[in-house]
Amino acid sequence: MTLKQSSFYFLFTFLVTCATLAQDFEALQYRTIGPARGGRVTTVTGTAMLPGTFYFGASGAGVWKTDDYGTTWNNVSDGFFKTPSIGAIEIAANDPNIVYVGTGSDGIRSNIISGKGVYKSIDAGKTWEHIGLENVGQIGAVEIDPTNSNIVWVAAIGNAFKPNKERGIFKTTNGGKTWEKVLYVSDETGFADLELLPGNPNVVYAAAWKARRTPWTIDSGGENSEGGIYKSINGGKDWEKLEKGLPKGLIGKIDLAVSPVDSKILYAVIEAPDADRGLYKSVDQGKSFTHISDDVRLVNRPFYYTNIELDPTNPDIVYSNANPLIKSMDGGKTWKRMSVPHGDNHDIWLNPDKPDLLIQCNDGGANVSHNGGKTWSTQYNQPTAEIYQVAVDDQYPYWVYGAQQDNTTLAIPSRAPKATTTPNESIMMNVGGCETGPVIPMPGNHYIVYNNCKGRFSVYSKKTGQSREYSIGASNIYGHNPKDLKYRFQRVAPIHVSPYDPEVVYMGSQFLHKTSNGGKNWEIISPDLTANEPDKQVISGKPITRDITGEEYYSTLYSIRESKISKGVIWTGSNDGIISITKDGGKTWKNVTPKKLPKGGRVESVEPSQFNPAKAYIAVDRHLLGDTTPYLYKTDDYGESWELISSESNGIPPDYTTRVLREDPVRERLLYAGTEFGMFVSFDDGGTWKRFQQNLPVTPITDITLFRGDLILSTMGRGFWILDKVTILQDGNITQLDDTPVLFKPDNTIRYQTPWGGGDFPDYPSTSVIIDYYLPSDVKDGVSLQIMDAQGKEVATIVSDSTKLKSTPEKVEDMSLSMTFVYMDEKLETKKGINRFEWNLQQKGAWAKNKKRRYKNGPMALPGKYTAKLTVGDQSFEKPFEVLMDPRLEEEGVSLSDMREQQGLQFKVIDLLSEARQLQDKVEEKIKELEKNKASEATLKPYKDALKQLKNDEGAYPEVVMVAQMSYLYYILSSADKAPGQEEKNSYQELLAQFNELKQKVDL
Repeated sequence: MTLKQSSFYFLFTFLVTCATLAQDFEALQYRTIGPARGGRVTTVTGTAMLPGTFYFGASGAGVWKTDDYGTTWNNVSDGFFKTPSIGAIEIAANDPNIVYVGTGSDGIRSNIISGKGVYKSIDAGKTWEHIGLENVGQIGAVEIDPTNSNIVWVAAIGNAFKPNKERGIFKTTNGGKTWEKVLYVSDETGFADLELLPGNPNVVYAAAWKARRTPWTIDSGGENSEGGIYKSINGGKDWEKLEKGLPKGLIGKIDLAVSPVDSKILYAVIEAPDADRGLYKSVDQGKSFTHISDDVRLVNRPFYYTNIELDPTNPDIVYSNANPLIKSMDGGKTWKRMSVPHGDNHDIWLNPDKPDLLIQCNDGGANVSHNGGKTWSTQYNQPTAEIYQVAVDDQYPYWVYGAQQDNTTLAIPSRAPKATTTPNESIMMNVGGCETGPVIPMPGNHYIVYNNCKGRFSVYSKKTGQSREYSIGASNIYGHNPKDLKYRFQRVAPIHVSPYDPEVVYMGSQFLHKTSNGGKNWEIISPDLTANEPDKQVISGKPITRDITGEEYYSTLYSIRESKISKGVIWTGSNDGIISITKDGGKTWKNVTPKKLPKGGRVESVEPSQFNPAKAYIAVDRHLLGDTTPYLYKTDDYGESWELISSESNGIPPDYTTRVLREDPVRERLLYAGTEFGMFVSFDDGGTWKRFQQNLPVTPITDITLFRGDLILSTMGRGFWILDKVTILQDGNITQLDDTPVLFKPDNTIRYQTPWGGGDFPDYPSTSVIIDYYLPSDVKDGVSLQIMDAQGKEVATIVSDSTKLKSTPEKVEDMSLSMTFVYMDEKLETKKGINRFEWNLQQKGAWAKNKKRRYKNGPMALPGKYTAKLTVGDQSFEKPFEVLMDPRLEEEGVSLSDMREQQGLQFKVIDLLSEARQLQDKVEEKIKELEKNKASEATLKPYKDALKQLKNDEGAYPEVVMVAQMSYLYYILSSADKAPGQEEKNSYQELLAQFNELKQKVDL
């Protein structure tokens, strides 16, 4: 490329970028489809002043509130919080409107989301203000001084993945305007909990915890000098470390509880080796402790659980949240398991006035009990699922698949299946495997689903409900030292189905494995494709608690993709940062890791280009190494060289760890990136990025797929989301918007029959053609949109305001039956920028006396070719599109000619119904006129007799007569796509004859 060409290209790219970045995509809204099943909740609280009000904080879904004892939950943090990860929530004792939230959950799994400080609400969660401590990392506890809600304490665990000086105990005395760090141990030791002494909030207890995550292990605890319990008696000015009766050696995570009814009593559950572990109790405000119990359930996976709480009326009743939830009635000496809706327990809050009223949380959500835990409210009303990946099948409508952390794999419909949907009801199907996934339906046969469960491959049949396991190695790798394993499978081991053969499946350990018969036989088609550093192949969990779940198996493959345009070109990425490629189906391999990519990152996604076989994209995540930098790269020479496309200045913030990068299948150079805190889009192959968040809540985007024109996302905390029809982004006009209006070409739309009714969740749309258009400025005189069929006949005209209706030659409310169907819709926006209108395929319906219902409820337009015509002032723009037949109809023997016959009869009934209603209206008006003029009964009789034939009598269960029978016939004809039955044809002829006879008798 010459210098002159290069300069021109740069200028062109710059101008295109500026035009694109100036656009607002708010018209393009995502919709949530669930699931409704709850995900991991890390903290809960309530208030005695409002016994039905509770809050919960999720690990990736923000803050939620109920005012009806958990019957319904609503998110209250969206739009305010920079992170969805919540560590602690506290309500002021004397004012339930004042709420403080510490972000960053304290169960430091490898997929933990970073905290962003503290938020405060003074209106019970309606609005929030960020009040600082943005860099303290994960927050273990927040406490409010019961005598002054402006005095607040925070226990900061710190950054989970690297040392940081912001660890410690922080205090504000002015409601968060300023903070003081009042206790600090080191940049590796933070604080997991703190408690204020009831009756004297100047007495404070704090639990120090040395903790750090790496990709290959979890460090929880350290030398005694690096942890333990501290106490201050002067509001944090001075601190004393409590030691008498406590462990002398290694010490890990600690949680504290002080009795509200006896402030001498302090409990501590402590992670420590062997016999030193468990519950400690002090009856002298911490001067000395007695070891009460070493029950292993108290410190089950302490880095993840470790929460103790007391009955607010009885210090001998103790609750321990771990796995399982256990309860003691004798001060911790003996324990009994409690039944809860889900395992893996994190927090509990009991109403101080009535402790049988409580809320508890776990990895399945939050649940309220009115009877001390005998029964619980549902967890199927909180759409907070953590989903690892997304896949879709090829049925109509398509279903969306993924694996929900701490639950099962699942499949849910992308839109309402006609036959099975109840409004506001979330449909869900378990499809084999387990919480980690992936889960991938077989292309061409959605009844077969490929699964992984923590490294174990299986094939699930929807027809039989059986899951056939074909695990590579046929052995359980749980609990092993990874260096001793034959095959190292990560907990979220990748599966990829070849785009060339649905029975060819790839799966990754440190090797790439391949089956050609759906899992029955496997072969290894690669060497070790990881860095495989010996010092990273260790038993996870040190120095106290062993913890080997596969989550920390390092040097394993994490992503696999075969090129869709060049068979045998396969890319892999490992969770220790190695990119590999084969061009011959696995016979030879090459390490093509970018030379400038820092070592050790998790290759979250590899994406071969669908336009150039030499091109690919990768997304690398190094946050487990303490590096939150977004790493997106591309290559166009099979990995020989790479270009970083996520620099600090090109649109993605420097702490937005990248999770996934996908290429648009229609428009080359159009990219979608999912990060730790949301979505981005690039129109110039990663040269620049623009936020593509719109109404999407802040939560990690774990995976992206594009299918049938839709953008489908999985998230780590808010389930699945869909942005219908991203065709506008694939249109070249999107980067050339200027002073001229633009009508974008509508995508072809499948004509589904959808259920009546519905709600906000799950958001199942009715069938509509999505029409996007751009206006260079606000338009005062309105905008109109005409829909024309293949013959150029107007099917419908939509205008943006009622004054436009009045300017038509004949008012809509007075139009004849043959006049074009014109109606006003406020959703036909006239504002500057990109706008979206959804035409519901509605054609002209019957006349009704009620103007709001007049000509509404017409039949859906038939499959076929149409044209959208946008008129803005004296300018008009046209774009063709197609309405496609539901493929399932053909399978059932319904043809387009059947539907044409049906619609022909529908319009005949509509015309008849319209004429009959108008006659009824005239008869009623005539009767009113005659009665006003005091006409005789003989004069009134023919009109009253006619009205009885037209209109049902008043009262319960009247005999259904002519007009209502016509309406019912239209309902029968319109309830499903079909060839009209002979009885319907006969009924129409009978009603037509009856009406014509009556019309002759009544001369109006």
